[in-house]
Amino acid sequence: MKFLSIAALALSLVGAGVVQAAEVVGETSDTTAGGAVGVLTGVMVGGAAGGPIGALVGAGVGLFAGKGVQEGAGLEDRAYLVRKENGEQEVVRSPNRAFDDGEKVVIQGGRLHAPSEAVSSR
Repeated sequence: MKFLSIAALALSLVGAGVVQAAEVVGETSDTTAGGAVGVLTGVMVGGAAGGPIGALVGAGVGLFAGKGVQEGAGLEDRAYLVRKENGEQEVVRSPNRAFDDGEKVVIQGGRLHAPSEAVSSR
């Protein structure tokens, strides 16, 4: 069992630096930050009011409330729908960099980069 855990950890660390080529299909909004703040607040308030069950309910309500507040305030981050080389489509966050539709990009570490900025994991 210990060997299996070590093998899984090793594979996840190796896979973390994988570089994948992709193409930007379109831009979308990202409310992950608001959802995270909402979950944290919901867990604290729900836990204080209703114990462990209240914490779980509070986290669920907080997730949707936090995302809604971020969207309503117009503070969404930027994310892109990208098509990978194998045809799969995925939404990838890119809060600090803008890309155009059809632009070739590289997904590295959960973020988009221009092909010239990508660092090889070899």
